[in-house]
Amino acid sequence: MIPVIAFFNNKGGVGKTTLVYHVAWKLADMGYRVLAADLDPQANLTGAFLDEDELEEIWPEPPTLQQTIFSSLRPLIAGTGDIADAPTRHINSYLDLVPGDIALSSFEDELSAQWPNCLDGQERAFRVTSAFWRILQRAASRSGGQVILIDLGPNLGAINRAALIAADFIVVPLVPDLFSLQGLRNLGPSIRKWRGGWKSRLEKNPEPSLDLPKGDMSPAGYIVLQHAVRLDRPVQAYAKWMARIPLEYAQSVLGQWYTVGFKDSNQIASLKHYRSLMPMAQEARKPIFHLKPADGALGAHLTAANAAGKELGALATELLS
Repeated sequence: MIPVIAFFNNKGGVGKTTLVYHVAWKLADMGYRVLAADLDPQANLTGAFLDEDELEEIWPEPPTLQQTIFSSLRPLIAGTGDIADAPTRHINSYLDLVPGDIALSSFEDELSAQWPNCLDGQERAFRVTSAFWRILQRAASRSGGQVILIDLGPNLGAINRAALIAADFIVVPLVPDLFSLQGLRNLGPSIRKWRGGWKSRLEKNPEPSLDLPKGDMSPAGYIVLQHAVRLDRPVQAYAKWMARIPLEYAQSVLGQWYTVGFKDSNQIASLKHYRSLMPMAQEARKPIFHLKPADGALGAHLTAANAAGKELGALATELLS
């Protein structure tokens, strides 16, 4: 099976979608075949990859003609069949996208209803709960994908539970502030509860021929996105939250409690914000490390774009190690 990496934090505003977008591009630049999947009903990752004309193509009227992740779920939701093939968008020779859809939010109730039914051994419950994993594995196999990256919304609802069940690894993007620490305290127990709940359900699958995800949801570590220090947040406060992240992650996400001798080995990377480059990259519709002088990246901006490429290259390599 093709490895699935989910980027998730139930606290919003941490730059998660931007991170998935750039990691997907960087892995593709490195020669890996990548499938990026937008499982956030807000579909921000889709908007990052596709221009307005392309968005009109995948989100036409009537909605039944839409070419998104929700299209793959329609037969299952309607009760007329199982999942359909995902209508992927070809970004380049190494990168494909499964577009998101605001309609995906309507799948939340069905996922919630079918979760307990798995304990009763109902086949449909397993088909619904495993739908994301089966759709993405099939799509990645068609394109020769080597890794699947998932972008998720910032909540602990049934959609994200099903998406994380599909994940082999979970990467937690965060920023150094109190809200991120609070997010970790909610995130860790939920992941452990969902992992255990799925493991207990797997043994009740009534259809041996139905491939299901293992639901490992292994925490791969966290990435600190160093948002620029604002005037109302002193440097001392920034340093305080940075210092508290490692132990909070170990305790809340990994369930590891330390009194002395704690050494952090869970930070995957600490990334600069590159605030001045983001509007330029969005205007050019490309990752910041693809910016050229023709895009307006001159002098210090070009130096920063090149530095971002090296920084994200190191991150991409670490994620696959």
